[in-house]
Amino acid sequence: MKIVAGAAGMIAAAMMFGAAGQASAQVDVSGDGFAKACSDAAKAGESANRFEQLCTASLEHELLIPRDRAGTYVNRGIIRMRGKAYDEAIRDFDTAIRYQSNLGEAYVNRGAARIGTHRFVEAVSDFNNALELGVKEPEKTYYNRALAYEWLDNYKAAYLDYRKALELAPDWDVVNQQLARFTVSHADVATPAATPTP
Repeated sequence: MKIVAGAAGMIAAAMMFGAAGQASAQVDVSGDGFAKACSDAAKAGESANRFEQLCTASLEHELLIPRDRAGTYVNRGIIRMRGKAYDEAIRDFDTAIRYQSNLGEAYVNRGAARIGTHRFVEAVSDFNNALELGVKEPEKTYYNRALAYEWLDNYKAAYLDYRKALELAPDWDVVNQQLARFTVSHADVATPAATPTP
């Protein structure tokens, strides 16, 4: 099977960073203080500095259990990533992983931020870790990994990951748009050699 992206494939993928971008995986936290407000802002797609400040206030002033502290770093990283502050976001995801090394969402988001810094091989590694650890929305991991594979010119892997993302989230229009750019052609089927006559 041969799979290629359309001529505008990389341009379309590049435009994704400005439009829909990489898919982020927010972490729900308990309580109703700054950490919860930070989580809600990350979930709602916010990117304004005032929402980042809510997260920072939580990290500086609230007593949080390790999972909620890690989740708040993830959520602040998501808000920073949306503002294209990729290096700051990566630092937040690194810190979250130090608090909770088994938090798959931290790896999904770090991988997404690494796409923003064009560190595609490292991004793929993060997405693989996220899938191994388990995440609430694995379709986002497959989608992000597909973007990274496409930048690495591994169109077959990208296509298969887009297909998996669509299988998990059939109504996700962005994935349908990505898949529409691909052409799949199957190689000729080999026929078995003739049986030799005795």
